[in-house]
Amino acid sequence: MPTIDLNCDMGEGFGAYQTTTDKEILPYITSANIACGFHAGDPATMQRTVELALENDVAIGAHPGFQDLVGFGRRNMAVTPKEAYQLVVYQIGALDGFVKAVGGKMQHVKPHGALYNMAAKDSSLAEAIAEAVYHVNPELIFFGLANSALVEAGKRIGLRTASEVFSDRTYQADGLLTSRMVENALITDQRQAIRQVMQMVLNQRVLSTEKLIPINADTICIHGDNSTAIALAKAIHRALKEANVEIKKAGRFIS
Repeated sequence: MPTIDLNCDMGEGFGAYQTTTDKEILPYITSANIACGFHAGDPATMQRTVELALENDVAIGAHPGFQDLVGFGRRNMAVTPKEAYQLVVYQIGALDGFVKAVGGKMQHVKPHGALYNMAAKDSSLAEAIAEAVYHVNPELIFFGLANSALVEAGKRIGLRTASEVFSDRTYQADGLLTSRMVENALITDQRQAIRQVMQMVLNQRVLSTEKLIPINADTICIHGDNSTAIALAKAIHRALKEANVEIKKAGRFIS
Protein backbone atom coordinates (compact mmCIF):
# COMPACT_ATOMS: atom_id res chain seq x y z
CA MET A 1 0.00 0.00 0.00
CA PRO A 2 1.50 3.38 -0.97
CA THR A 3 1.99 5.89 1.84
CA ILE A 4 1.99 9.68 1.44
CA ASP A 5 2.18 12.82 3.55
CA LEU A 6 -0.03 15.81 2.71
CA ASN A 7 1.50 19.19 3.53
CA CYS A 8 0.27 22.76 3.28
CA ASP A 9 1.94 26.17 3.69
CA MET A 10 0.28 27.92 6.63
CA GLY A 11 0.40 30.97 8.87
CA GLU A 12 1.06 33.17 5.86
CA GLY A 13 -0.81 36.23 7.07
CA PHE A 14 0.82 39.24 8.66
CA GLY A 15 -0.63 41.65 11.22
CA ALA A 16 -4.13 42.66 10.17
CA TYR A 17 -3.81 40.72 6.90
CA GLN A 18 -4.65 37.14 7.72
CA THR A 19 -5.40 34.03 5.66
CA THR A 20 -8.71 32.36 6.38
CA THR A 21 -8.15 28.85 5.03
CA ASP A 22 -5.77 27.34 7.61
CA LYS A 23 -8.36 26.08 10.09
CA GLU A 24 -10.51 24.53 7.36
CA ILE A 25 -7.60 22.76 5.61
CA LEU A 26 -5.99 21.25 8.72
CA PRO A 27 -8.36 18.23 8.94
CA TYR A 28 -7.22 17.10 5.47
CA ILE A 29 -3.42 17.35 5.84
CA THR A 30 -0.75 15.69 7.96
CA SER A 31 2.05 18.29 7.93
CA ALA A 32 1.95 22.10 8.21
CA ASN A 33 4.75 24.35 6.92
CA ILE A 34 4.50 27.45 9.08
CA ALA A 35 5.85 30.82 7.92
CA CYS A 36 8.54 32.18 10.23
CA GLY A 37 8.15 35.95 9.86
CA PHE A 38 10.32 36.70 6.83
CA HIS A 39 8.12 36.15 3.77
CA ALA A 40 4.96 36.11 5.92
CA GLY A 41 3.89 35.55 9.50
CA ASP A 42 4.49 37.39 12.73
CA PRO A 43 4.77 36.26 16.38
CA ALA A 44 1.01 36.20 16.99
CA THR A 45 0.31 34.37 13.74
CA MET A 46 3.09 31.86 14.38
CA GLN A 47 1.81 31.06 17.86
CA ARG A 48 -1.79 30.73 16.69
CA THR A 49 -0.87 28.46 13.78
CA VAL A 50 1.31 26.23 15.94
CA GLU A 51 -1.56 25.82 18.40
CA LEU A 52 -4.04 25.04 15.60
CA ALA A 53 -1.71 22.39 14.15
CA LEU A 54 -1.28 20.69 17.51
CA GLU A 55 -5.04 20.76 18.17
CA ASN A 56 -5.56 18.93 14.86
CA ASP A 57 -2.69 16.45 15.38
CA VAL A 58 -0.84 17.86 12.36
CA ALA A 59 2.97 17.75 12.30
CA ILE A 60 4.75 21.10 12.42
CA GLY A 61 7.51 22.31 10.13
CA ALA A 62 9.37 25.58 9.67
CA HIS A 63 8.86 27.33 6.33
CA PRO A 64 11.81 29.75 6.02
CA GLY A 65 11.99 32.16 3.10
CA PHE A 66 13.58 35.36 1.93
CA GLN A 67 13.02 38.49 4.02
CA ASP A 68 10.60 39.94 1.48
CA LEU A 69 7.09 40.60 2.79
CA VAL A 70 6.18 42.78 -0.20
CA GLY A 71 7.10 40.04 -2.68
CA PHE A 72 5.81 37.21 -0.45
CA GLY A 73 9.23 35.58 -0.71
CA ARG A 74 8.64 34.73 -4.36
CA ARG A 75 11.22 37.11 -5.85
CA ASN A 76 14.76 35.90 -6.44
CA MET A 77 17.34 37.58 -4.23
CA ALA A 78 21.12 37.61 -4.54
CA VAL A 79 22.32 35.81 -1.41
CA THR A 80 25.51 33.94 -0.62
CA PRO A 81 25.36 30.40 0.77
CA LYS A 82 26.47 31.82 4.13
CA GLU A 83 23.57 34.29 4.13
CA ALA A 84 21.14 31.51 3.20
CA TYR A 85 22.48 29.43 6.08
CA GLN A 86 22.00 32.30 8.53
CA LEU A 87 18.44 33.19 7.49
CA VAL A 88 17.36 29.55 7.73
CA VAL A 89 18.92 29.03 11.18
CA TYR A 90 17.25 32.24 12.39
CA GLN A 91 13.79 31.27 11.17
CA ILE A 92 13.90 27.68 12.38
CA GLY A 93 14.88 28.95 15.82
CA ALA A 94 12.04 31.47 15.88
CA LEU A 95 9.35 28.91 15.13
CA ASP A 96 10.90 26.25 17.36
CA GLY A 97 10.56 28.60 20.31
CA PHE A 98 6.80 28.73 19.84
CA VAL A 99 6.59 24.97 19.32
CA LYS A 100 8.53 24.20 22.50
CA ALA A 101 6.58 26.79 24.49
CA VAL A 102 3.40 24.74 24.07
CA GLY A 103 5.07 21.37 24.56
CA GLY A 104 5.27 20.41 20.89
CA LYS A 105 8.04 19.06 18.70
CA MET A 106 9.03 20.17 15.22
CA GLN A 107 9.00 17.52 12.51
CA HIS A 108 10.50 19.14 9.41
CA VAL A 109 11.80 22.15 7.49
CA LYS A 110 10.67 23.15 4.01
CA PRO A 111 12.17 26.24 2.33
CA HIS A 112 9.69 28.68 0.81
CA GLY A 113 9.18 30.27 -2.59
CA ALA A 114 12.16 31.71 -4.43
CA LEU A 115 14.60 30.32 -1.86
CA TYR A 116 13.20 26.82 -2.48
CA ASN A 117 13.26 27.13 -6.26
CA MET A 118 16.73 28.67 -6.42
CA ALA A 119 18.17 25.98 -4.15
CA ALA A 120 16.43 23.23 -6.14
CA LYS A 121 18.97 23.83 -8.92
CA ASP A 122 21.87 25.51 -7.05
CA SER A 123 23.83 22.90 -5.11
CA SER A 124 25.76 25.46 -3.04
CA LEU A 125 22.55 27.09 -1.80
CA ALA A 126 20.96 23.69 -1.22
CA GLU A 127 23.96 22.55 0.80
CA ALA A 128 23.92 25.70 2.95
CA ILE A 129 20.22 25.25 3.73
CA ALA A 130 20.66 21.55 4.51
CA GLU A 131 23.58 22.38 6.81
CA ALA A 132 21.46 24.95 8.63
CA VAL A 133 18.76 22.36 9.26
CA TYR A 134 21.27 19.73 10.36
CA HIS A 135 23.13 22.05 12.72
CA VAL A 136 19.90 23.20 14.42
CA ASN A 137 18.51 19.67 14.77
CA PRO A 138 19.75 16.63 12.78
CA GLU A 139 16.51 14.79 13.61
CA LEU A 140 14.43 17.15 11.45
CA ILE A 141 13.15 15.92 8.09
CA PHE A 142 14.20 18.04 5.13
CA PHE A 143 11.42 18.63 2.57
CA GLY A 144 12.66 19.41 -0.93
CA LEU A 145 11.53 19.25 -4.54
CA ALA A 146 11.69 15.66 -5.79
CA ASN A 147 14.84 14.87 -7.81
CA SER A 148 16.37 18.27 -6.99
CA ALA A 149 19.60 19.57 -5.48
CA LEU A 150 17.71 20.12 -2.21
CA VAL A 151 17.02 16.41 -1.69
CA GLU A 152 20.54 15.48 -2.80
CA ALA A 153 22.08 17.95 -0.33
CA GLY A 154 19.92 16.72 2.53
CA LYS A 155 20.96 13.12 1.91
CA ARG A 156 24.64 14.02 1.64
CA ILE A 157 24.66 15.76 5.01
CA GLY A 158 22.79 12.93 6.73
CA LEU A 159 19.25 14.29 7.06
CA ARG A 160 16.12 12.29 6.47
CA THR A 161 14.59 13.74 3.33
CA ALA A 162 11.07 13.87 1.94
CA SER A 163 10.71 14.26 -1.82
CA GLU A 164 7.96 16.79 -2.40
CA VAL A 165 5.58 16.93 -5.34
CA PHE A 166 2.95 19.52 -6.20
CA SER A 167 -0.72 19.03 -6.90
CA ASP A 168 -1.30 22.46 -8.43
CA ARG A 169 1.90 23.24 -10.33
CA THR A 170 3.13 22.13 -13.73
CA TYR A 171 6.55 20.59 -14.33
CA GLN A 172 9.31 21.15 -16.85
CA ALA A 173 11.09 18.27 -18.59
CA ASP A 174 14.05 18.60 -16.18
CA GLY A 175 11.76 18.01 -13.18
CA LEU A 176 11.75 21.62 -12.00
CA LEU A 177 8.53 23.54 -11.47
CA THR A 178 7.32 25.85 -14.19
CA SER A 179 8.02 29.46 -13.22
CA ARG A 180 5.02 31.37 -11.89
CA MET A 181 5.88 34.01 -14.49
CA VAL A 182 4.73 31.58 -17.19
CA GLU A 183 1.05 31.36 -18.07
CA ASN A 184 0.64 27.60 -17.53
CA ALA A 185 2.51 27.40 -14.23
CA LEU A 186 -0.58 26.80 -12.09
CA ILE A 187 -3.13 24.00 -12.36
CA THR A 188 -6.53 25.47 -11.61
CA ASP A 189 -8.73 22.60 -12.75
CA GLN A 190 -9.43 20.30 -9.79
CA ARG A 191 -9.77 17.18 -11.93
CA GLN A 192 -6.41 17.82 -13.57
CA ALA A 193 -4.78 18.34 -10.17
CA ILE A 194 -6.19 15.05 -8.87
CA ARG A 195 -5.05 13.17 -12.00
CA GLN A 196 -1.55 14.56 -11.52
CA VAL A 197 -1.50 13.57 -7.84
CA MET A 198 -2.66 10.01 -8.51
CA GLN A 199 -0.17 9.53 -11.32
CA MET A 200 2.71 10.71 -9.11
CA VAL A 201 1.69 8.61 -6.11
CA LEU A 202 0.63 5.40 -7.87
CA ASN A 203 2.87 5.40 -10.96
CA GLN A 204 5.87 7.53 -9.85
CA ARG A 205 5.56 9.64 -12.99
CA VAL A 206 4.34 13.11 -13.91
CA LEU A 207 3.42 14.62 -17.26
CA SER A 208 5.71 17.62 -17.75
CA THR A 209 5.15 20.29 -20.38
CA GLU A 210 7.01 18.03 -22.83
CA LYS A 211 6.90 14.39 -21.74
CA LEU A 212 6.32 11.89 -18.92
CA ILE A 213 9.16 11.97 -16.41
CA PRO A 214 9.91 9.76 -13.37
CA ILE A 215 9.25 11.27 -9.96
CA ASN A 216 9.36 10.06 -6.36
CA ALA A 217 6.59 11.28 -4.08
CA ASP A 218 6.85 11.26 -0.28
CA THR A 219 4.80 14.38 0.43
CA ILE A 220 2.27 16.35 -1.62
CA CYS A 221 2.03 20.14 -1.31
CA ILE A 222 -1.39 21.75 -1.35
CA HIS A 223 -1.04 25.53 -1.49
CA GLY A 224 -3.34 27.27 0.98
CA ASP A 225 -3.19 30.75 -0.53
CA ASN A 226 -5.87 30.47 -3.18
CA SER A 227 -9.66 30.46 -3.24
CA THR A 228 -9.98 26.78 -4.17
CA ALA A 229 -7.53 25.44 -1.59
CA ILE A 230 -10.10 23.94 0.80
CA ALA A 231 -12.04 22.17 -1.95
CA LEU A 232 -8.81 20.85 -3.49
CA ALA A 233 -7.53 19.57 -0.14
CA LYS A 234 -10.79 17.71 0.46
CA ALA A 235 -10.82 16.25 -3.06
CA ILE A 236 -7.20 15.05 -2.94
CA HIS A 237 -7.68 13.52 0.50
CA ARG A 238 -10.80 11.68 -0.69
CA ALA A 239 -9.19 10.45 -3.93
CA LEU A 240 -6.17 9.06 -2.08
CA LYS A 241 -8.37 7.27 0.45
CA GLU A 242 -10.50 5.77 -2.32
CA ALA A 243 -7.31 4.46 -3.96
CA ASN A 244 -6.24 2.84 -0.64
CA VAL A 245 -3.27 5.16 -0.25
CA GLU A 246 -2.25 5.51 3.39
CA ILE A 247 -2.01 9.14 4.50
CA LYS A 248 0.49 9.66 7.34
CA LYS A 249 2.74 12.29 8.85
CA ALA A 250 6.13 12.18 7.14
CA GLY A 251 7.84 11.45 10.45
CA ARG A 252 5.97 8.14 10.74
CA PHE A 253 7.35 6.57 7.57
CA ILE A 254 10.39 8.55 6.33
CA SER A 255 13.57 6.77 7.43
